[in-house]
Amino acid sequence: MALTFGIYPGGLLGDDRGIVHPVRPDLPDRITDALDRLQGAGPTLSVRAYQPFAATAPQEPPTPAAPWQYLERGRTLDLVLPFREQSGRLDGWLDFVREAVRRHGPHLASLQICEEPNADLPVLDGSSPNVLNALVQGVVAAKEEARALGHAFAVGFNAVPTFNPADTFWSDLAVRADARFLASLDYVGLDFFPDVFRPVAAHQLAAAVTGILTAFRRTDLAKAAIPDTVPIRICENGWPTGPDRSERRQAEVLETVVRTVAALADDLTIDGYTFFALRDADSTADGLFSHFGLLRDDYTHKPAFETYRRLIGELGSSSAAAA
Repeated sequence: MALTFGIYPGGLLGDDRGIVHPVRPDLPDRITDALDRLQGAGPTLSVRAYQPFAATAPQEPPTPAAPWQYLERGRTLDLVLPFREQSGRLDGWLDFVREAVRRHGPHLASLQICEEPNADLPVLDGSSPNVLNALVQGVVAAKEEARALGHAFAVGFNAVPTFNPADTFWSDLAVRADARFLASLDYVGLDFFPDVFRPVAAHQLAAAVTGILTAFRRTDLAKAAIPDTVPIRICENGWPTGPDRSERRQAEVLETVVRTVAALADDLTIDGYTFFALRDADSTADGLFSHFGLLRDDYTHKPAFETYRRLIGELGSSSAAAA
């Protein structure tokens, strides 16, 4: 199975404490040039963007700003709608989802409902009450609106790996995953970052990736009664550089992870891979989160940029649709 590739091109991101703002602004011309180089001669590249919802709190800014400006040369939009309403009320949520479909539908390859709803961290949806109902109802509303308007983009949600055997997210989802939800669900995304938050020896990296992806398909999705025919796609994966984390090693990790994903694509029904992120938020900052980029914060290339460009050209589909 050929993979559809993508990337998040913005500078703003979240860490375990809140929002991290880039030290340099987004420069659309530089971003477009980088996207063109990554895409090469391929027919498409997916541009990931985030547009959060919160009715009773200050709204996080969408990122990157005006993502449609990067949709040249057949590139399509992978739009994420995080649910950040801390009251847990769904007032306005489904209208927000439907409006996103109406506004962005012609540009969309995929619409992701919620962002990491099983991760209970301040900047992620697992910290929002009632997130499972927001997820299920949001997927159904998005698909209904897309069908009504004649759009064929994929609708799905994502999650992170489950390492706690007592976690009930997937079994709780199974209770709510009725026939309407399953008929509306086109994919399930996985955000995972091997050898970032839990060290993995270089010679064990491919096996670790295989184990995580296999458990996600065979254990987690099975608990929610999500069938094997629903594709998995890697929505966020990356490896930050910095002190004791070399740029050369970033390129090696990227090569290993992408080739392992591609080797498992047929067996586990994996249809896409998106790298996080195009550039660093701050190449001189302390900590991991500011250094995920294939580019430094001044838009100069790290070695992994060329690695990803080459992998896209070799393993990407020359004819498959982005969704």
